[in-house]
Amino acid sequence: MGRKSVAVLDIRSTEITLLVGERGVNHTFLFRASSTKEYAGYEEKRFLDEEELRDVIVRLVNDVEKSTQSNIRELYIGVPSEFLYVQPLEQVISFPKKRKIGEKELETLFRGGRREIDGYRFIRATSMIYVTADNRRVVDPTGLVTTSIHGVLSYFYCSEYFASALERVMKPLKIAAHYIPTELAIANYLIPSETRDEYALLLDVGCCSSTIQLLLGNGVLAQDTFPCGKGTIAADIINTFPVPYRVANALIARANLFAKTSLGKAEYDFGGNFYTIDMDKLVEIVKRGMDEICTYAASFLDDCSGRGRELDYKPLYVTGEGVQDIRGALEHFTRRINRETELLVPQIPYYNKPSMSSRIALADMAYEDHLKGKLLYRLFN
Repeated sequence: MGRKSVAVLDIRSTEITLLVGERGVNHTFLFRASSTKEYAGYEEKRFLDEEELRDVIVRLVNDVEKSTQSNIRELYIGVPSEFLYVQPLEQVISFPKKRKIGEKELETLFRGGRREIDGYRFIRATSMIYVTADNRRVVDPTGLVTTSIHGVLSYFYCSEYFASALERVMKPLKIAAHYIPTELAIANYLIPSETRDEYALLLDVGCCSSTIQLLLGNGVLAQDTFPCGKGTIAADIINTFPVPYRVANALIARANLFAKTSLGKAEYDFGGNFYTIDMDKLVEIVKRGMDEICTYAASFLDDCSGRGRELDYKPLYVTGEGVQDIRGALEHFTRRINRETELLVPQIPYYNKPSMSSRIALADMAYEDHLKGKLLYRLFN
């Protein structure tokens, strides 16, 4: 694989994507190869079928290596929030006299907050805000002269179970694994830094698992992951209509949450099989599933309400495959949560879909890590 290319593994709740690419102009990407396969997924911080996980990843590696005619030796693996522990901490270091802040001082500040946490391994630390001795709030203190530096920092720890499961797959393939927090990558890629500097809210709706985060600067102040998404809505459809999962998933896109009158019944052809669907019941099921997501999100926002009134006026940014093709989803969120919502997608032609957010964002962060190639870069941002 070329020096400018990175290989990224995006592990979502029902599918895994492996892609190889390099950055183009204006934060676009040139993809040399990409392959996606479904798998059983995960639940309660465990993969449902580790043997299948191994087989799927091996097949993805074989597909991509064959396509690029090169071997993958390093793989940047996105860690879903289900397997992540995020610890926000405030750290302070003082000096006997004024000192110019540089890489060494920041390294000391960050290392002071690292902890040994049972069942987890440290993978990254990022900054949210810095405050100097004279109360200057800055995003980057490098070059400033002060007698102390106070940092509000985020420490990310990957589940030892997750890392071990992936490394059992990577070791026979002779691939070195690097870990990236998936939702942090999405936030940093899709939300402008000037927006995150004053709080931002992100909801990543997946298939069977979704995550909501309170962001500040380059870090995460709080987050919650909950077991619902587009896949759980499809499961409810199956419980009501005698249809297979793929049909139930496709039916979600036929539900119009804007509808206010009786829709009656409609017949749909899926692969030559015809299904008669009560559209009112279908809309009701989809709304109920969206309401479940809203309930979790609203509870999280209530817990964050003590952080200041300015948070009350921040929009909720939404992305992820769980909201793709659901007509009226954003409006439903706005109405239920009583907060403005905005859909975020990668601003790249052909990839400007919410389902593409995680893989493009991971590629962006992986490329930055690969470009810098230093532990300090991964430590600081």
